[in-house]
Amino acid sequence: MTFDYNLFVIGAGPGGLAAAKKAASYGVRVAIAEQESIGGTCVNRGCVPKKLIVYAADFALQNQIASSYGWSDCQTYFDWTLFIKSVHQHIDSINQSYFQQLHKAGIELISQHATFIDAHTINIDGRKVTADKILIAVGGQPLKPNIPGIEYAITSREMFQLPYLPKRLTIIGGGYIGVEFSSMMHAFGCEVTVIEKDEMILSGFDHDIRSAVQQALSKRGIKLFTNSTVQEIKYSDESLLLTITGESREIITTDTILVATGYTPNTKNLGLENAHVELGENGAIKVDEYSCTSQKNIFAVGDCTSRVQLSPVAQAEGIAFADTVFGNKPQKLNYDYVPSAVFSRPEAASVGMTEAKAREKFGESVKCYYTQFQTLLYQLTEQNESTTIKLVLNADSGQILGAHMVGENAADIIQSLGVAIRKGITKQDFDESIGIHPTTGEEFLSLN
Repeated sequence: MTFDYNLFVIGAGPGGLAAAKKAASYGVRVAIAEQESIGGTCVNRGCVPKKLIVYAADFALQNQIASSYGWSDCQTYFDWTLFIKSVHQHIDSINQSYFQQLHKAGIELISQHATFIDAHTINIDGRKVTADKILIAVGGQPLKPNIPGIEYAITSREMFQLPYLPKRLTIIGGGYIGVEFSSMMHAFGCEVTVIEKDEMILSGFDHDIRSAVQQALSKRGIKLFTNSTVQEIKYSDESLLLTITGESREIITTDTILVATGYTPNTKNLGLENAHVELGENGAIKVDEYSCTSQKNIFAVGDCTSRVQLSPVAQAEGIAFADTVFGNKPQKLNYDYVPSAVFSRPEAASVGMTEAKAREKFGESVKCYYTQFQTLLYQLTEQNESTTIKLVLNADSGQILGAHMVGENAADIIQSLGVAIRKGITKQDFDESIGIHPTTGEEFLSLN
């Protein structure tokens, strides 16, 4: 059978783009369909704009300690509207760059919604196209819990469209998205409240990291309600009222509610049943270690599967798929040492096993090195800003199993350590390495 395309990709996020470009490099005919802005969640309403907001918030935090470094106090004003306009201009430039890359690679971009007719046929606004191989890379979408009045709340998607800064912001969910927005919006002067159902924020991270970030946010004045759930939301006198229950029953008055309770695979309205593609828990597409679905010619990568929900992972999965299917170089990813970061202030980052996971696997042979200290930046200030670093290792072999950090430049430091840990570095290797002084990173080399 002759197909219109060798590969048809549904979704132009990091996974879909990477797969399309890599497949095209092997000389196959590729098309990619995207009904929204090219680049996916990360570029348009996630990692990139969020990190720019972090940078903007950092100026406010730096102003707080500037006088300790000899700078005179001066009046400053933050223009949210002007800033957000600049953010969207930057995102537009990234979108244009992607358009040019696809055009240069000979990849056809179809800016419409695509659905399955069968395992080899796609419907695009009434037009049928066929493909030998099809890759699903549609990502995920913010999950809204079933709470009375939840329609009054927004998600991270709408945070970048706010016309003005709210005076009071309440965040439902203490995962990395909720924690990041709590930190940056507080720096802009918002009164921020976070409601988390667990005992501590940042589920999935090492216990000591979760504790350090939670304490730091509380010290900054962010209100945290843990072991708490929202029962209902009501609108009253131009304000929103949240009723929460937990250790006590509270009513919180706020202006804006951000729901940050996670993402769900964006697999509805794709006609997957027509192609007999099997779904698993929460609508995630079932795939094998080579990203192949229950249909041997249909594949899936990124957040629409039930693997690690991070943009660099989706990108790596997309490249591995193309190498496997079109490059005759079978590849499967190792998810054991995927680094992750929380761009809050203080910043947190981790790679490898948490202490709890390590003890599950290695028991009493697990040993941890941990310290808290104040970096040089804060030595001249009155602020007691602690940095936390932690190594988890197998004492029998000396191999480092995980590295965790809260503090300045945590993401960059952990990113570098991740390469060494993935290659099996030992505590002795750390001890024998010479650091750069004075830096935060050198503290990992002198833990005892």
